[in-house]
Amino acid sequence: MSSVTRQVREDHQKNIVRSFDSLSQRHARWQVWADFVMMAAIEISNAADHVNKARREETYRSIAKKYNVGEHKAFGEMFTEIVLGMEENADQDFLGELFMALELGNDRVGQFFTPYSICACMARISGTDLQQRIREDHWISVNDPACGAGALLLAFANECTRQNVNYQTSVLFTAQDIDLISGCMCYIQLSLLGCPGYVVVGDTLAHPSTSYDRRGLFPRESENVWYTPLYFTEIWHYRKLLAKIDLMCRSTNKAPENAETSASPELPIRTTKTGQLTLF
Repeated sequence: MSSVTRQVREDHQKNIVRSFDSLSQRHARWQVWADFVMMAAIEISNAADHVNKARREETYRSIAKKYNVGEHKAFGEMFTEIVLGMEENADQDFLGELFMALELGNDRVGQFFTPYSICACMARISGTDLQQRIREDHWISVNDPACGAGALLLAFANECTRQNVNYQTSVLFTAQDIDLISGCMCYIQLSLLGCPGYVVVGDTLAHPSTSYDRRGLFPRESENVWYTPLYFTEIWHYRKLLAKIDLMCRSTNKAPENAETSASPELPIRTTKTGQLTLF
């Protein structure tokens, strides 16, 4: 534990490492992390997403029964430290950095997350003229099809703040990752930072995230779509309502007379040539 504690930057991460180490005395390290991330993600999701609540609550109970009262308290303390750490410094990849310090990626499948400093540079290069884009289109969308713990999207949110753009009302964040735990780490951080949007868990190459509308508001429905709490706020509710009306009008105008269905085709969420970031 001491070597890991020395690697992390601040007290909140160190406190999580201590709790994690105590939990790992009775459980496998990777399993402790995976269970913690899943339970935290489900707690956040179930506060806002009532469609998936019952199924995810069942998953939560199946995980929770493996741990005793004291261990549940430790999980609660770990989550509190994440909240406090991100409140004190939003301009970081809190969970991604901690994941790498604990060497959990190496233990499992050799995962390596892009350092936050590089993500911040990419966000600054890509996020030019944000206010002008929002004046023209009212709001923008940003997508990362290989999100990991969400560092690139977090960096973009912070770039919005630097450019005096309120990303909570003006940016839709969409993400995808093949790994469930990585996707849920991204979901937790986007949710705590107040980013409206969703994370899709799935293979971007074989099954890229698609949307029914032109701007990514309505992803293809799946049990592996995780909607952040701010996706359900009033301003985004009305935007989704307008998008539904637009879909209905387009479907009515373009449907052939003998069409069996008027469903709109699914539109791919666009990415850059490097597969990292796009605004649309």
